[in-house]
Amino acid sequence: MTLFTILVLPVLLLILGAPVFAVIMASATIAMIFTLDLPITLTQTELFGGVNNYSLIAVPFFIFAGAIMTAGRMSERLVNLVLSMIGWIRGGLGATIVGAATVFGAISGSSPATVAAIGGSMYPSLLRNGYPDHVAAGLIASSGAIAGIIPPSIALILYSVAAEESVRDLFIAGILPGMFISLLMATYIVFTARRLGINDKRKWSLAGTSKSIQQGSWALGMPLIILGGIYGGIFSPTEAAGIACIYAAFVSLVVYRSMSLRELWKVAADSVFLTAQVLLIVAAASIFSRMITILGIPQDPVLWISGYDLSPIVLLLALNLFLLAVGCLLDPVSAILVLAPILKPIVIAAGIDPVHFGVVMTVNLMIGMFTPPFGLNIFVAQGVFRLPIRVLYRGIMPFVFVNVVALIVVSFWPALSLFLVGLL
Repeated sequence: MTLFTILVLPVLLLILGAPVFAVIMASATIAMIFTLDLPITLTQTELFGGVNNYSLIAVPFFIFAGAIMTAGRMSERLVNLVLSMIGWIRGGLGATIVGAATVFGAISGSSPATVAAIGGSMYPSLLRNGYPDHVAAGLIASSGAIAGIIPPSIALILYSVAAEESVRDLFIAGILPGMFISLLMATYIVFTARRLGINDKRKWSLAGTSKSIQQGSWALGMPLIILGGIYGGIFSPTEAAGIACIYAAFVSLVVYRSMSLRELWKVAADSVFLTAQVLLIVAAASIFSRMITILGIPQDPVLWISGYDLSPIVLLLALNLFLLAVGCLLDPVSAILVLAPILKPIVIAAGIDPVHFGVVMTVNLMIGMFTPPFGLNIFVAQGVFRLPIRVLYRGIMPFVFVNVVALIVVSFWPALSLFLVGLL
């Protein structure tokens, strides 16, 4: 019965098209009531307890802040700002996509939101400058994943809740890996542009750059305020999320005047629905986590691995392969909340820093966001670009390879994640 509820039932429900939160909740509830003979009131307690966490307050705030930036066209100003600085190099337009996704990710923390915000304005520009449709779509879909790694990443917030690690340490640990992945992807697209004979260079001028800086300075100020406040000890990540919403609304309504109060209300309503989807999964995952804890599942793998005395390198290699496969099938929210409590004791037993592993796990699952068959960024990109799925797959696969190379470096060079943490 236990095997059926943990392995067979979830697969059957997914095949039938049930929502992820329903799959997790049904499997855990059935196991707790019929296999463990626990009272159903425990399910209710865990549902509310799962979302009763102060750190989770940051999630709806960052979702709302990113939505305001998109609707208020702050993201377009960020793109123009980055383009004015690096658009003079061949392949600079493609590199701008990566840079803009990194900056936007430092505000919203959401990968799909970044794809929608950057893709809507930049995809036509890429086509006009000679980029093939599959390359343009693959670049945007994969660049959006950087938002899930660079702080303030929603995925890192959820890992901190599931693994009981410091949000601040995880944010700091995500900076250098996120920047490294951005650099690697920008380098790849520059060389790809040269190989394809794309000449998208734009004439650089001091006046044009100054104008872009002036127009985008308020938008650029948002990540500086958020990250500077967090790392400077002025406010917590949760407080920073609230300040981000106020700042984004003020800039969009008052400074740029690119949004009306009616539009702000609509953005708020849309953000509520998206937040509800995320927190439903969080609540369901808390029941699943309690169930596997009672069954002793986290302890069994630790004992098994301890018996084999695996080195950290071998263990990380195995976990990377496992998480890459998981990322292709599950969304990061579900995967982190279900797997982090199980995997944390395993990596600690092998001598791997849990903060470093949090970054490794996040990178794996962000690669899954644009990896066939169920990568969420693929579906967002398909909705924005109206391309056949086979065209998107063709464009995405080279970027999957680039990100896997980056994953190897992040996994086996812990200092890349932990250097800045050690300084603070």
